[in-house]
Amino acid sequence: MATTTPIAECDVLVVGAGIVGLAHAAEAASRGLSVVVIDRDAWAVGASVRNFGHCCITAQSGELLELAQVSRERWLHYSGLAGFFSIESGAIAVAANDRELDVLTELAESREPGQVRLLDAQGTRDRLSVGAATAGDGSAIVGGAVLRDDVRVDPREAVSSLAAWLADQPGVTFLWQTSFFGATDGVADTSRGAIRAEQTIVCVGHDLDYLYPDLALRHEIRRCGLQMARVEAPPGLLIGEAVLTGTSMLRYPAFTETAAAGALRTHLESAEPALLEIDANLMFVQRPDGTLIVGDSHRYDISMPPFLAEQTGALLLDRVAAVLGVGSLRVLERWQGVYASSPLHPYLVHELRPGVTVVTVTSGVGMTISLGLARKVIGALY
Repeated sequence: MATTTPIAECDVLVVGAGIVGLAHAAEAASRGLSVVVIDRDAWAVGASVRNFGHCCITAQSGELLELAQVSRERWLHYSGLAGFFSIESGAIAVAANDRELDVLTELAESREPGQVRLLDAQGTRDRLSVGAATAGDGSAIVGGAVLRDDVRVDPREAVSSLAAWLADQPGVTFLWQTSFFGATDGVADTSRGAIRAEQTIVCVGHDLDYLYPDLALRHEIRRCGLQMARVEAPPGLLIGEAVLTGTSMLRYPAFTETAAAGALRTHLESAEPALLEIDANLMFVQRPDGTLIVGDSHRYDISMPPFLAEQTGALLLDRVAAVLGVGSLRVLERWQGVYASSPLHPYLVHELRPGVTVVTVTSGVGMTISLGLARKVIGALY
């Protein structure tokens, strides 16, 4: 541990400038605490900018729903302050068969009026500007639902804009291109020197095993790799909502907890085995520039191979094109997203020692719950 004069002193040191780290920095600053944020990169390049920008509020349940609802309010709050794009139009879940519609119907009946609003087939097609009445497995769209509380941001803009706004706030300092080596006795050791902090909050996502391998192993944290793409939108397409499909209903807890979810999985195992083989969450969103972010597949490993399977990308594009009723989609960019995943829990908050806390979202809901989780963590510390 460094013994030289600290290069900075603060109440809270946040390690990692992705959305989890920025959420904790923003929450700490809102309470009048002095904050230093460090990140090994020159700007955010990880999971926080490689996702849909979809805050999937409505499809959470239990504590995750509570955290997501807090996050929703905070996203809109910081969007107003920092000036980045956000939209409250919700999400559309498309039902391509009666089993998917059964899931949506059961969820709607379990929620307060208006939170999940069912649509008929034509109403769903109208919301999507669908040219042909086909979706998913090629059967006719039978209906859908509006998920009222979902929020969208542009991930490429939101994280950088929030960081820039935070950097302008009194008592907040960013040190980019600064690596973290560890912290004890109120002093963090970094590649730029020592930083003295009352609390250090480590938010490094799937790279937790680089710093604390035993902790990562104990909590069965692996990397989840996603294949995603940005495509040119069909002419005239304008969709404010995120668009989910039947495979999404096998991923998010509010869907999977319905009695109808088992029959849906059985159906998709027969009708769409290729999508289940790549563990797809077939969905898409439209960015402010009009292009679509489409995806995604899931694969899990301790280290993530960087190679993308063209067959997987082609399958996702084909199915999104079918939902939109178009022949094909022109790809502008492809990338691999990587995030932390654990079969044990959706997030990890662990006090390593007094004054040092690890916070990692260990599921695909980082954009959805981070701002609410930060309020919980900072509130417990202060």
